[in-house]
Amino acid sequence: MGKCTICGASSPLISSNLGVCSACIKGKPDEALEVVSRVRRLSREAFELPPDVPKSSSGLKCGMCANECAIPPGGKGFCGLTYNAGGSLIRLGGTQDKGILEWYYDPLPTNCVAWWFCPGCTGAGFPKYAYKPTAEGGYMNLAVFYGACSLDCLFCQNWHYRSLSQKLSPYLSCEELAGKVNEKVSCICFFGGDPSVQMPHALKTSEIALEECGDGRRILRICWETNGNMSRVFALKAAELSLKSGGIVKFDLKAWNENIYRALCGTSNKPSFENFRIIGEKYFRERSEVPVLTASTLLIPGYIDSSEVEEIARFISDIDPNIPYTLLAFYPQYVMNDLPTTSRKQAYECYNIAKRYLRNVKLGNVHLLY
Repeated sequence: MGKCTICGASSPLISSNLGVCSACIKGKPDEALEVVSRVRRLSREAFELPPDVPKSSSGLKCGMCANECAIPPGGKGFCGLTYNAGGSLIRLGGTQDKGILEWYYDPLPTNCVAWWFCPGCTGAGFPKYAYKPTAEGGYMNLAVFYGACSLDCLFCQNWHYRSLSQKLSPYLSCEELAGKVNEKVSCICFFGGDPSVQMPHALKTSEIALEECGDGRRILRICWETNGNMSRVFALKAAELSLKSGGIVKFDLKAWNENIYRALCGTSNKPSFENFRIIGEKYFRERSEVPVLTASTLLIPGYIDSSEVEEIARFISDIDPNIPYTLLAFYPQYVMNDLPTTSRKQAYECYNIAKRYLRNVKLGNVHLLY
């Protein structure tokens, strides 16, 4: 049974580790965000990361992602990969020479958020974008797990990425990573962590790999699983590569309410939603065989409820009601590991509401529902 330190409410759907309930985050944001900031500070200290996005008036501007860090002398950027050394901006990863990441071959069909319509899992777009009219058995996805992130989600399902940004290893150049694409690799998926803070590395790797595949003579889809909190220029370039190659840009739209998003993720949600909107309006109708853009939302008990999903679904529908939307069941992880998994009641309530606005909605991780 969790308890809110502000209003005193008790519920299994309140994370005591977080210290506040969703009602107080929305209704008393200044007080609630102050409680969460203390929790975030402690969690980030363990990984030698700054507690907040640095905004020093005398700092150096990073410009890699939408956080727009202004890093003070001797300080680090929010992601931990950039620091100010005596007035010089030093990038420890994300350059074309050095990406902080892990990689592996993931046999197709794979556990992708777009599993229900992606070419590798369904054969969608065959023969232009898929080797087979069904799942591409015998082929692989080159999974690229980046070791840093532009957000700080206290419910992170892949929270161990922080260890990579702390150790700054392992790492590969763009050429080395592109060299992992063999004749059985039909797609690359950049995730993490998040690719948003290492986009020059991911984009250059993609360009090298596509060129070595004959620039279209061999299938190689470029896909992204991202929070979307990236530079606008990089977001559009990523979408262009996916559109050209048959890949998919997958945004995790985590919360609609700005204060809920700040509490759970540490930053504003405005850049992510704006990048999603621009990509949707510019590219979604350009390719009918395989959707180039999709969204997902993790259904965190007590915090991401049907009202949040309704606003997100309404937002997506205003761009195009055909954009696929996946609702994912939550598993307790990281700081918010004291919550239960998503209930069937919550999942189907959110699903039914999303279906009012969108034509293509799917529940994922249904094995976790209770």
